Amino acid sequence: MRRRESEFDRDIAALLAARAFIEIRHLAGSTRHESAASPEETLERIRFLANLGHNLPGVARPRPATPSRAGTGPGSWEQATAARPMTGVWSTAGPKGQAWILRHIGQEGRTWTPPPPLPERRKGLSPMTLRQRAGFLLGRWPVKTPVGRQPLPVEANVLKALDTETVCSLYDEARRLRLGLGGGGPWLRAHLDPDGVHYLLPNPASYYWPGTPISDGEIGWWQCTALLRMRDGEQVSGMVAVLPEAFTALPSTLPRRQQLRLAHRARSTERDAYLWGRDHKAECAPEFCGYVPEAADKNSY
Repeated sequence: MRRRESEFDRDIAALLAARAFIEIRHLAGSTRHESAASPEETLERIRFLANLGHNLPGVARPRPATPSRAGTGPGSWEQATAARPMTGVWSTAGPKGQAWILRHIGQEGRTWTPPPPLPERRKGLSPMTLRQRAGFLLGRWPVKTPVGRQPLPVEANVLKALDTETVCSLYDEARRLRLGLGGGGPWLRAHLDPDGVHYLLPNPASYYWPGTPISDGEIGWWQCTALLRMRDGEQVSGMVAVLPEAFTALPSTLPRRQQLRLAHRARSTERDAYLWGRDHKAECAPEFCGYVPEAADKNSY
């Protein structure tokens, strides 16, 4: 049954991708002649269809599933989309997009059951796979080199414990240097446990591996996973780009066994600072956490 649902989702994705492209082509042509809609309305409709449809070809004809980080097991979102490939598209389409999807499926005379919502990101650890457990027991560092890439230097195979001020300074530097991974700004500083201990390890995804070509050269920083303790005590994950010399200069004080245990925790924590902030938003107020939103940093996380 699950296999049939998966295959039907892929057929539906192919159908919807074709319908989206046909409508976009019609709308693009309509700007050259009389149309009831204004050019701005036409462009907005094209943008809506492009946003709705840009993942559909990948759902219809997926590439072989490979994790972005070697040595990690599938998370709850990955498991959900493997069972129902349309889960991500449906869950992010919104009411307008979902109505468009159902209308076009109905026009084809098909009956389709929408997938359940994406699961909430787990709080705490994801369970270890057998391979991860064996690697931990044997003392193997969990960050693996992607095929065809050079391994990280030995000084990157370390997890470091940091105080809140140091973590915030690394995020601030990533934002100042426009490395693309960081930010947080005043929001992060206000919502981390001021007396908490946080952890950081270089843990690049394959597409952020050092040496990967980018527009102005190649990646020369390390994508690091952070295990952050928030002001309510919850530990969540984060990502920040750190220059190799900046990471190397940080003191290393933890025994190796403890580093291995915490590295697994950091890599296996699905819930991140963004989701924590979303759930915290209703009670976020200056009198509670001391954070006053400003236009410049309102959406910094």
